[in-house]
Amino acid sequence: MTPSMSETGKRLSINTVTRKLYYYSGERLVKEYPVAVGKPSTPTPPGQYKIKNKILNPGGVLGTRWMGLTIPGGNYGIHGNNNPSSIGRAVSLGCIRMHNHHVEELFPQIPIGTPVHIYGHTEPDAIPAASPGKGDTGAGRNGKTYTVRPGDTLWEIARSFNTTLEAIIAANDLPDPNRITPGQIIIIP
Repeated sequence: MTPSMSETGKRLSINTVTRKLYYYSGERLVKEYPVAVGKPSTPTPPGQYKIKNKILNPGGVLGTRWMGLTIPGGNYGIHGNNNPSSIGRAVSLGCIRMHNHHVEELFPQIPIGTPVHIYGHTEPDAIPAASPGKGDTGAGRNGKTYTVRPGDTLWEIARSFNTTLEAIIAANDLPDPNRITPGQIIIIP
């Protein structure tokens, strides 16, 4: 039987803005790792997922370890890499890249089924309750998200996706729609 969070108490949390992966055991932060995340054209999808498979030495751009994620619509994972200078940047096709020595350290501690929370804001880490109507992926009903770039406004984002400012504010539960930050993931309804 694969251990679940209730059995192991382990979980991973990834902040795509600060580009950090946090490894928790229960409520205790065990370790923090720098990561690379998806570039603006192929962002890392925010949401609640689980580790679905693990591969030793996948090779090439995947480095020395692969931990696949249950993100629908693609083959996403947490993996090593063959380009250490990419760590700390938004450059991947949506996967989370780690230094090989870091993923080698983390890999044996993370069982299949471990929860993974991916988010794109600068607030302290928390695993929120699921929001009604948004699904498990955290994406809008059409599955689109947008990564805020420097100088963007919500009005311009709404206009470019042919939706309303009010719809974007509601879909993202934004407390202050005038305060969006570069790297923040916006759900497009």
